[in-house]
Amino acid sequence: MLNELLVGGGVALVSGFVGFLISKKITAAHFDLYLEQAKAKAKAIENEAQLTLERASLRSIEIEKEAQKRYDLISEQVKKDFAHREEKIMRDEREFESLREVKEEKMTLDRSNLENRRRNIERNERALEKLKEDYRLKSEQLMVIVEARAGLSALEAKTILLEQVRERERLELAKAMRYLEEQSKEQLRGRANYILAQATSRFAGEYAAERLISVIHLDDDELKGRIIGKEGRNIKTLEMVSGVDIIIDETPNAIIVSSFNLYRRAIATKTIELLVQDGRIQPARIEEVYQKVCDEFDEAMTREGEEIAIDLGLQGIHPELLKLIGRLKYRSSYGQNALAHTLEVAHLAGIMTAEMGGDVKLARRAGLLHDIGKALTQEGGGNHVDIGVELCRRYNEDPVVINAIYAHHGHEEIKSIECAAVCAADTLSAARPGARREVLESFLRRVSEIEEIATQKAGVKQAYAINAGREVRVIVSAQSVNDDETVLIAREIADEISQKVQFPGEIKVSVIRENRVVEYAR
Repeated sequence: MLNELLVGGGVALVSGFVGFLISKKITAAHFDLYLEQAKAKAKAIENEAQLTLERASLRSIEIEKEAQKRYDLISEQVKKDFAHREEKIMRDEREFESLREVKEEKMTLDRSNLENRRRNIERNERALEKLKEDYRLKSEQLMVIVEARAGLSALEAKTILLEQVRERERLELAKAMRYLEEQSKEQLRGRANYILAQATSRFAGEYAAERLISVIHLDDDELKGRIIGKEGRNIKTLEMVSGVDIIIDETPNAIIVSSFNLYRRAIATKTIELLVQDGRIQPARIEEVYQKVCDEFDEAMTREGEEIAIDLGLQGIHPELLKLIGRLKYRSSYGQNALAHTLEVAHLAGIMTAEMGGDVKLARRAGLLHDIGKALTQEGGGNHVDIGVELCRRYNEDPVVINAIYAHHGHEEIKSIECAAVCAADTLSAARPGARREVLESFLRRVSEIEEIATQKAGVKQAYAINAGREVRVIVSAQSVNDDETVLIAREIADEISQKVQFPGEIKVSVIRENRVVEYAR
C-alpha cells in the first residue's frame, strides 16, 4: 500500500513538473537539467518513504509484543478467577448437601411427632364423646326426677321461664328507654326551641284561604244574557274551552266561576272580564281571547318564577322549573296556596340552616322545589313526590334537593342538614293553626281512627283526641301499667298512628297514669 502511494506521488510530481515546463515554454537544454533535478528529488522521496516504511514495521513488531504480553497477563487473571469461582461453587454445594441432610432429618422427626399428636387427638375425641354421652344420660335422668318433683314437663317449665325473662327484660328495656329519652330530650329541646324560635320570629308569611269559586262583578244584569248567548252557545263555549263551571243565577250584578283547579278558574275569570270589557261575546271571539289569556298567563308564570329566584338569591334554575314555580300560585293543598307554602318553607329552611351551619342557598333551593311536582298533578295526576323527583333529575338538580323531595313525605331517610331543615320547615308551614282547611268528614274520620288505635292497647282506659286532632291523650290503668311501661305504650301508639293514619304535620301522644285514692271523713 505504501509503495503504491509513493509511486503515485512520484508520477503526480513528474506530471506536475512537466506541466510546469510546458506552461513556461522551457527549451530542451533546460529541460534535461530540470529532469535530472526531478529524478533526484523523486529518489530522495523514495528513500524517505522506504525509511518511514521500515520504522512502521519496527513499531508494528513492538505493538504486537505489547499486545501478546497484555493477553498473557489477562489470561492468567481469568484462569485465577475461574479457579476461585469453581472452588466457591464446590463449597456451596457441600453446604447445600449438609443443609438438605439436616432438613430431611427434621422432617422425619416432625412426621413422627405429628403422627403421635394425631393419635392423641383421636384418643381425646373418643374420651370426649363418651363424656358427652354420659352427660346426656345423666341430664335425662335428672330431667325425669325434676319433672316428677315439680309436676311440670320440660316444655311447660321452659315456657314459664321464657315469659318471666321476657317480662323482666321488657321492664329493663322500658327503664333504659325512658332514661335515654329524658337525657336526649333535655339536650335537644333547648337547641330545637332556639332554632324554631329564630326561624318563626324572623319570618312572617302572608296567608289567604283558597276558595273553590270566583265572583265576577257586572255593571249591568243585561250582560248575563249576552254571556249566555243564543241557545246558550256562548256559555257552553266558555265552559268547554276553560274547563270550569259558570253559574249565572238571580244574584244581582254577579256571575260565579266554579272549579277546584285554581289555574283554570283564574284563566276563565280573566277571559270573561276581558270579554265583558270588549263587548264582543261570541264563540269565535271567546276562543281567541281565551288563547290570548293562556299565553299571558304562561309569560306571567315564568316572570314570577324568575323574580322569586332572584329574591331568594338562587341561580342556575332551569326555565321550565321557574315556570312551574310560578304555576304553584294556582295550586292549593288543604286550602293553603302552594306557592305561599313553598316560599314559606324556603325562607324557614334558610334561617334554620344558617343556625345549624349548613348551606343556606342550597336549603332555600330545596325548599323552593320540594313541592314542585304539585304544579302538574292536577292536569296529569300522579304522586307529586315522584313527579318532582323526575323533574329535578331531568334538569340536573342537586342530590340534596332530590333527597328533600323524598324525605319531606317520609319516602327516604334525611341525609343532610339542609334536607332536615326543609322537612322541619314544611311541618311548621303546614301544621300551624289556620294554615290549612280540611273537610269535616275526613277530620272526624281521622280523629276516630286515632282514638281507636289508642284504646286497643292493653291497660288503656280512655283516649281523647284534642287540639284539632294534633294531640291524643291516653289514660291508662295504674294497676295494670307501671311508669316505665307508659313509655312503651306511647311509642307503640305513635308508631301505629304513623303507619295507619294520614295527617298533616305531627300528632303528639301523651300517656297519663295516676293513682287516685278516695276516703271519707265521718
